[in-house]
Amino acid sequence: MTQADPDRPRGPGRPGEPAQPPRHTGARGPRKPREPRRQSRGAQRRDAIVRAAAELILSEGPAGVTHRTVAAQADVPLAATTYYFSGLDELVETAGRLLVERWTAHTREVVERDDLPTTAAGKAERIVDAIGPSGDDAAVRGFYEHLVAAGRSAALGRAYAETRNGLDDAVSELLAKLGLDVSPQLIVAIVDGAALTALSEGRSVRPVALQLAQEVVERTERHQRGEW
Repeated sequence: MTQADPDRPRGPGRPGEPAQPPRHTGARGPRKPREPRRQSRGAQRRDAIVRAAAELILSEGPAGVTHRTVAAQADVPLAATTYYFSGLDELVETAGRLLVERWTAHTREVVERDDLPTTAAGKAERIVDAIGPSGDDAAVRGFYEHLVAAGRSAALGRAYAETRNGLDDAVSELLAKLGLDVSPQLIVAIVDGAALTALSEGRSVRPVALQLAQEVVERTERHQRGEW
């Protein structure tokens, strides 16, 4: 026989007898609500879905994000992907914002390094470290392939455009620490352009990006010294 819940109101007794009031002991108060715990589990599942969508965007591009692929990647029921998001566009946009947050955090980690390079080559390396993706050539190729594909997804493009300011601010802070008077948008475009050039020609990305970044650093420093 199962034990009755001590906090549950007891039903009426014999006919004519009043219903018995809830039984409480002096040591126990009212039962605490469990809603926050359910909310916590729900938030964890939602975060797992967003992370899974972000990984699929990087590996497969935005076209690879479907309810089924996200559910499999996140190891959640298929219905969970529609419960937390109104549609794939909302999910892709949320995942895109997460990706920009990650890139910004990576850039800020590089900005906060204590050692400051003094040579043009050292400054170029620091810039490429901050802007370029980490990983081997395959990971770098996947990163830039997904950036190109982002233009075909309105939701992903919107997420990147609306959250770009944080990344630009981090790059601007790095350039200021390096003593370079150049816009962050320009230096990001140069590094990204170097990467796309290298990938399209079958070359390794990092040496090409370093070469062009160093050229920009040298030209900027000469200009700041009034040498042209």
